Amino acid sequence: MTAWTGMLPVDDTELYVRDTGGSGRPVVYLNGAYADQSHWKRVIAELGTGYRHITFDERARGKSQRSRDYTFVACLRDLDAVLAARGVEKPLLVGWSYGGVLGWHWADQNPGRVAGLVTVDAFPVGLTGEAGRERIRRTFRQYRLLLPIGALFGMGARMSAGEHADVNIELNQIAADSVPVLERLACPVRFVVATGDSLGSEAGEMEEGRKVLDRVLAANPRLKVSAKVPSNHSKILRNDSPAVAQALRELDEVRHG
Repeated sequence: MTAWTGMLPVDDTELYVRDTGGSGRPVVYLNGAYADQSHWKRVIAELGTGYRHITFDERARGKSQRSRDYTFVACLRDLDAVLAARGVEKPLLVGWSYGGVLGWHWADQNPGRVAGLVTVDAFPVGLTGEAGRERIRRTFRQYRLLLPIGALFGMGARMSAGEHADVNIELNQIAADSVPVLERLACPVRFVVATGDSLGSEAGEMEEGRKVLDRVLAANPRLKVSAKVPSNHSKILRNDSPAVAQALRELDEVRHG
């Protein structure tokens, strides 16, 4: 497959997509909620040219255009569109945070179409209920002046504080409801788990949330923890890219085994 970089029309927007091409197993990278594809560069470098790497910016992130629809379902459609446009039949999916949850649900809705899934510090727990929703809204109101700056560095979207909050509220509810999805996934999954907290979380909160993985690991033998690394949620791709690359290689071994 020939390498390609360009804008892909989807719905009312255009997504910035990069495909390194080549004959290797295609790997499709799914970003964090407000991140752009630049965060994968160390993982891609670790894996090298033996794989075909496909990255893209979600709506209003990175170089992609704004939209009227930033829902989780729209993100699933975007993944459909990227795979169809690039002619990818059975990729390995690698998702960080929001992208990890997106990968679970796409694999669940498309059985037999995923060779394997690497989940980077995403777990089936979230802030829910009115108290949780208000806490999320309050956090994004507090950071509203920093969000445009974050967008310049690939860690924020070209959205209002309210739109950022809506994305996060929806994600937290979907993640919290995802235990049954993980328990029935038919493809092999490898988790790379961080330590510590992230922006907006309280002390020890994320470590407590990661314990929910124990239930799904016990219920589904296809799911395994590949590594628990010292980085926190925000820095895991920057500091522990070798562990993410190794998890993907493990999936390739399962596929060939």
